[in-house]
Amino acid sequence: MIGLLVFVVGLPKDMVYGRIAPAFGLAVFAASVWYTIFALRVVKATGRKDVTALPSGPSAPSIFTVTFLVILPVFLQTKNAEFALQIALVWCFVEAMILVAGSFLGDVIRRNIPRTVLLSCLAGLGMLLLAMNPMLQSFETPTVAFVVMILIFINWFGKSPIFKKIPTGFLLLAVGTALAWAFGLQSPEAIKASMTSFGFTPPSLHIGSFIEGLPHAVPYLASAVPLGLANYVFDLENIESAHAAGDPYPTRSVMLANGLSSTLGMLFGNPFPVTVYVGHAGWKSIGAGIGYTLATGTSMLLVTLFGLGAFLLAVIPMVAVAPILIYIGIVTANQVVRETPKNEVPVIFVCFFPWIANWALTLTNNVLSAAGTSAKVVGADVLAKKGVYYVGLTNLGNGAPLGSMIWGCIAIFAILDKPIRGAVAAVVGAVLVLFGVIHSPSVGFAQPAAMPLVYAYLMIAGVFLLKHYLNQRSEIAEALPVVAAPRQLQESD
Repeated sequence: MIGLLVFVVGLPKDMVYGRIAPAFGLAVFAASVWYTIFALRVVKATGRKDVTALPSGPSAPSIFTVTFLVILPVFLQTKNAEFALQIALVWCFVEAMILVAGSFLGDVIRRNIPRTVLLSCLAGLGMLLLAMNPMLQSFETPTVAFVVMILIFINWFGKSPIFKKIPTGFLLLAVGTALAWAFGLQSPEAIKASMTSFGFTPPSLHIGSFIEGLPHAVPYLASAVPLGLANYVFDLENIESAHAAGDPYPTRSVMLANGLSSTLGMLFGNPFPVTVYVGHAGWKSIGAGIGYTLATGTSMLLVTLFGLGAFLLAVIPMVAVAPILIYIGIVTANQVVRETPKNEVPVIFVCFFPWIANWALTLTNNVLSAAGTSAKVVGADVLAKKGVYYVGLTNLGNGAPLGSMIWGCIAIFAILDKPIRGAVAAVVGAVLVLFGVIHSPSVGFAQPAAMPLVYAYLMIAGVFLLKHYLNQRSEIAEALPVVAAPRQLQESD
């Protein structure tokens, strides 16, 4: 986050380190306090001592979206960092309010969307957004990452840990850091430079910035609605993941905590919402209990209050941390395999496709941008001749969180022969496409490029309705009494 704001956008360092970062740490800390309270309530209600608190963290997609779709364009256009932050604060508030409003429907949605779908969507997120890039980073620096990864396989996946008396998390960081310094991947100069950010910078209220941004924020809020819905889905999936791992948490309370924590951070100058972070099953598998999420939130707050972020990255390389994210992604995906009945397994792979397309679309756009061009300039036909089906990537990859859920529902209701519910899922998909929430690069009503997708979803609904009609006819035919033929009746007489 700090790297994007300082080195990509070009915001003043004193704004990033002195205002945004402390408020960001405060928001994560507030959410972690709530999650700790929720975990203590579960312990009190059940008497269990193996409860794992929910993991708290920033919404990673929101960090990129608000940076590149809000802060960067506004700053480039106006050269006014204060104004760009004001717009972003309003954007964050809209995200938070979607979570607050949606908290009253969360349990209803969880009851009506099969667990296989929720966990499959989360598995796609874990593998493609959480684990894929760290895996690529690991193969860029194999002399460090490979040793860390094999230690993970032995200690966390295996049954016989190596160096049993040393906590594995500490072992991974220590080994990764030592190897990075031994192979010259870290620089003493970077440590010296990082010390310039030291200092105590407590968060301060910036309500005026939020109010001043309200009249000017509307043109930039289009991305807030679909991403707010996506964050809402993330929370649902992560809460369901915790429930599947044995830790039931109240959906409404968790979502209210996220919305209120994000609002608190926004009032102090943080434009990035917080969420239930992915990987509950992974943290639980390595022995995390109640205190770890509070320790994480406290650490985040201290790092941002005292400007320690740059220093930590100068000492501990990201490549030493990256394999841990790979592990969490794998465990997240493995959870859905364990929890899914055999006949529903195809749903897992159906849910993966939007996430794969989303990752590939992001990669393609970044490559074209680095080359100083875009898909529009190159042309979709030219890309298609090289095997890059850009239109398909755009349609399938945009709105992946909701698109994954829609297609998961369509697939599972087809498999379980629940055509009415399948028709409802298809109609919901058509409505989301109609308003540009999924399968479109931007929000908009009845965009010409999206209409074929709207019609296609409605056709799926029609097929489900036909299946429902045929099912009813079959049930009626089976219920009718068998009437004997006339000759058989005569012989009987």
